[in-house]
Amino acid sequence: MKPLAKVAAAGVAGLLAMAAAPSAAAPEPRVHTVVMDRMIFGPTPSSVRPGDVILWVNRDMFRHTATARDGSFNVDLAPKESARTVIARAGVIDFYCKYHPGMKGRLNVVR
Repeated sequence: MKPLAKVAAAGVAGLLAMAAAPSAAAPEPRVHTVVMDRMIFGPTPSSVRPGDVILWVNRDMFRHTATARDGSFNVDLAPKESARTVIARAGVIDFYCKYHPGMKGRLNVVR
C-alpha cells in the first residue's frame, strides 16, 4: 500500500471509530415523578434537564391538569391516571391545575 493510501485508510478508520463512540456530552434523559394527591402537587424534582420526562400521577379522586403557564405542556388526567411530558427547554416553568387554580407548582429546568 502506498504511504498516502495508508494515511487515508487510517483517517477513515479514525472517523468511523469516532462516529461509533457514544457522546459524553448528552446525558440520558431521566424520568421524574410528580404526584397529584389531596388537591396538591407533590414535591417537584430539583434537577430536571431539557429532554427529561415528567411522569404526572393523579392519585386523587378528582380530575386534574398540569398546565404550564408558558404553554409548553398541558396534561389532563382523570382520577388514578398518569401521563408523561418531555421537557423541551431550560428555565423556570410555573404550572397549575385548570380545574383547581389553587394547585400550583414550579419546575426549575437547568442545562
